[in-house]
Amino acid sequence: MPKKKKIVVKIGSSLLANSDRLTLRYAFMNGLMSDLAQLQKEGHDIILTSSGSVALGLNMIGKRPEDAGIMDKQAAAACGQPLLMNAYRQVASEHGMGVAQMLVTAGDMEERRRFLNIKNTMMRLLESDIMPIVNENDSIATHDLRVGDNDRLSAKVAQMIEADLLVILTSVEGLYDRDPSDPDAKFISEVEDVSQHLESTTSISALGSGGMLTKMQAASMAQHAGVETIIADGIIERPISSVLNNERRYTRCLVTGETATPLKIWLSNRLQVSGTLVVSKDVAAAVITGKCGINRSNIISIQGEFTKGDVLHVYDEDGTEVARGLTNFSSEETMLMARHLDMPVEDVIGYKTKSDVIAAENILVLEETHLPLDAPEDDQRVVVQI
Repeated sequence: MPKKKKIVVKIGSSLLANSDRLTLRYAFMNGLMSDLAQLQKEGHDIILTSSGSVALGLNMIGKRPEDAGIMDKQAAAACGQPLLMNAYRQVASEHGMGVAQMLVTAGDMEERRRFLNIKNTMMRLLESDIMPIVNENDSIATHDLRVGDNDRLSAKVAQMIEADLLVILTSVEGLYDRDPSDPDAKFISEVEDVSQHLESTTSISALGSGGMLTKMQAASMAQHAGVETIIADGIIERPISSVLNNERRYTRCLVTGETATPLKIWLSNRLQVSGTLVVSKDVAAAVITGKCGINRSNIISIQGEFTKGDVLHVYDEDGTEVARGLTNFSSEETMLMARHLDMPVEDVIGYKTKSDVIAAENILVLEETHLPLDAPEDDQRVVVQI
């Protein structure tokens, strides 16, 4: 292969665990680790994001995937994660590889300081030729706090380390224009705009928390971070290198256009909403031009409880998300400033500042290809109408 690369590999539960017996598929794991060890010897930096802890732990608590609730899955993850990592450690040692475990939550990935700390740890491990194995901390994650699935987690990791390539191994060869069980389904080998294909991908595997939809969402996130994505069948022999050497077919999601700055990339790939601001259509149009930030007089309503440095989602009056940006104030300060426009800011919040609520340089204007987030329902968030 050409130059040395940073490669993020994502493996799903359906490849790692037998769906009937809920036991580890050692043949696949051995083939995977053998291939990754060879790529590492060639000088590539490899990070593995791996599902499987919940599937492997369900037997221990006497549950089947279709019957397991949130608490069952949390308990299963606590049981299954040591089994999974012990297997990875044993198989990796047979191939001369060192591995390290990193468990993360959505909060870790979306709070800027923790995000950078995770990145620093990963980069230090790579310097020592140790492969990080990343998984969502399912034993404490709930529906509201989840990264979403390990597909999108892998994209966040690829963004974090500024990877060259994200490889998502799954149970099909790649993307089709419709359900692959349809005899008229056509294989798509190359994708320029991932967002155009999101509607045709809805199936979910028995063990996994996501299907092709989440893989394409991950590819969209990676695309905006300047990372090419490959979606391919998780075969046993040389599952990664056979794709990198074009020995079998797969779907390649290309990187198009200019890549944004790391800060803007981090702002774009949000999976949670800390808080939202609603502004008028005129203000939204001005924000889109990139010529202004958002000050207290621009705000129509506020949703959520947030602190300084959180990422806010900016919507127009029709509920369309137009931008995301770092707030300079807490929700309480923002509310007070917006409600008392006739008073100097220092009299309202107790200190002098000339800052906008969101400064222009800390705003990312969403393009059509970004994944939008629906505005939170009023009954789910604290709503403060100005």
